Amino acid sequence: MNNLAHIALVVADYDESIRFFVDKLDFVVIEDIPQPKEKKRWVTIAPPNSIGCTILLSRARDEDQKRFIGNQSGGRVFLFLSTDDFDRDYNKLLKRGVEFVRPPKTQDYGTVAVFKDLYGNLWDLIQLNSDHIFNKRISA
Repeated sequence: MNNLAHIALVVADYDESIRFFVDKLDFVVIEDIPQPKEKKRWVTIAPPNSIGCTILLSRARDEDQKRFIGNQSGGRVFLFLSTDDFDRDYNKLLKRGVEFVRPPKTQDYGTVAVFKDLYGNLWDLIQLNSDHIFNKRISA
């Protein structure tokens, strides 16, 4: 095993989720494949030019799953969106109406601010320092 392929994000609606990620965060749709037998779609999205893991938009199929929309991590930051220019992207997201719930802060590992997606899941917008482990190949 050598890569994390997808992370499922439980959503209420495919199309409204796609619009948020494309219009607000500049993500691109990698796949949008109807699966009529299951009455669902296989929808993967990612930031442009990203390599590796994508988000699988997974529409909640019953009441149990609907309870987790917007709170997949129990109120903690769930996903981390890396940037190479924090100020540029922070200001772009603000102008597009993305709600930040914690202002920018400089930490030992980089600069970070917390925002909500359309359902309320918390995300870090983060610019990691150049010496952070994320910027190096992980080996066993």
